[in-house]
Amino acid sequence: MTKLDDVKANVENYKTKLIAGSCQEALDEGAKPTEVLEAMIAGMGVVGDKFSKGEIFVPEMLIAAKTMNKGMEVIQPLLAGDGAQSLGKCIIGTVKGDLHDIGKNLVCTMIGAAGFDMIDLGVDVPKEKFVETIEANPDVKVVALSALLTSTMDSMKETAAFINEIKGKYSFKLLCGGAPITQAFADEIGADGYAIDAGAAAIKAKELIGA
Repeated sequence: MTKLDDVKANVENYKTKLIAGSCQEALDEGAKPTEVLEAMIAGMGVVGDKFSKGEIFVPEMLIAAKTMNKGMEVIQPLLAGDGAQSLGKCIIGTVKGDLHDIGKNLVCTMIGAAGFDMIDLGVDVPKEKFVETIEANPDVKVVALSALLTSTMDSMKETAAFINEIKGKYSFKLLCGGAPITQAFADEIGADGYAIDAGAAAIKAKELIGA
């Protein structure tokens, strides 16, 4: 097993205390920062697959995300000088009236791990804040809306409509998800994509921009 295999395994098995050391060992052995990142993304991919299949649940996803973040602390300063190519910016937030952040945070971690630069607006985000942030980041590639309550689906619908009014001026794709959201609802509100969970969101975000 190589040091890069250790990195992947540590993310896959939630070894939060070991990941920083294994990332550094891989770098010391000659691995590029981008290769270490790819190993962690591969590990998160396995975790995401297990989550999608119902083999693990939110607590395990959160620990895996924390593990990856610890590894990122080691390689982040080195990535800029290693020619790492960002896939672009992704704005994410939980819509107005919804204070749930666990699902949104998991999606943020997974899309970030896939190679996007994340702009996290947090929870209870007014539709105006999404548009302000888009206008401040005209090169944004993906805008992701989260709703975890059935009662805030109307808020997501209003937010999507507000965002779609300015969409013609920019080239971003609108992605939505959350416990009560379905593909049919995503189609109804004019979203470009829908994801059932965090792993699927990362895949869909890349798919939407052709990466």
